Amino acid sequence: MKLSELIHIKSGNAICYSGFRHGQSPDTGVFPDYEQVREDLLILAKNWKYLRLYDCDKQTDLVLEVIRTEKLDFQVMLGAYIGAEVNNHGCPWGGIYAEEQLKENKARNVKQIEKLIILANQYPDIIFSLSVGNEATVDWTDHYVPVDSVIDYVRMVKKGARQPVTFCENYLPWHSKLKELAEEVDFISIHTYPVWEYKNIHEALEYTRQNYNSVAEKYPHKPVVITEAGWATNSNGRGIEPSNVNEELQEVYYNDLVNWSEQEGVMTFVFEAFDEPWKGSPEPMEPEKHWGLFTVDRTPKKVMQELYPELIEMKKSKV
Repeated sequence: MKLSELIHIKSGNAICYSGFRHGQSPDTGVFPDYEQVREDLLILAKNWKYLRLYDCDKQTDLVLEVIRTEKLDFQVMLGAYIGAEVNNHGCPWGGIYAEEQLKENKARNVKQIEKLIILANQYPDIIFSLSVGNEATVDWTDHYVPVDSVIDYVRMVKKGARQPVTFCENYLPWHSKLKELAEEVDFISIHTYPVWEYKNIHEALEYTRQNYNSVAEKYPHKPVVITEAGWATNSNGRGIEPSNVNEELQEVYYNDLVNWSEQEGVMTFVFEAFDEPWKGSPEPMEPEKHWGLFTVDRTPKKVMQELYPELIEMKKSKV
């Protein structure tokens, strides 16, 4: 079953967007301003119709305002970011919190869901679908949320908003622990990252197809969307071999992914629009910082250079 059978959507490219630049991050509370968001969206409007946003924060408020004010032709999948409600001892980089912090997270999560509903009703012409969380149930997450809680959030959103509801997660949990959740959501959203699973570029698209088909065949009565798939361009060697990531390989995977998605009618959100230096460890080659199709200063990487020659010339003129 395709998403287009559930809701009326036009064909169009889809991409994950977060606009944090140098010196900005959700952790510090320093967010992009109106003109920066406007600049980003004008860049993206040339090639993408669908945006995925992760959090109901100040940045999201601004993105929705810019889309409406500037009359930009975007449709948004809006997410609520839900934090850890229980400790996860299986997370290699954290995931353990004081009980008081877990209680505070739970209260914040409820507020996130409530704001998700408010924004959905405030921008029904722009927001076409809603997600109640992101990678919060996979074994390695540092913000673990019990499946029962996620189901509660799905039900809250369904009561308060009209848009279809999903939950964004790695493909693996949908095979086991998320079976009950799969019946609650309107459509299933999966993440697939061949490069994180040590696949080379020649194996990559086939692996993505296998990931997608394994979930789609398990739930033939539910639409399945890919809400994250991409290829990094740098690595410090932790989790991804540096020789397996660069701009040339990103270009190959992106083109293969987009062509396959169009042929099969699979809505696929490419991860991601712009590099985000605030993510991951302080090491500059940390893979989490280098998934963008554009660098943090909005220079097109190889995959986008032919489509955006004007940005290349603009950068040259400033040198």
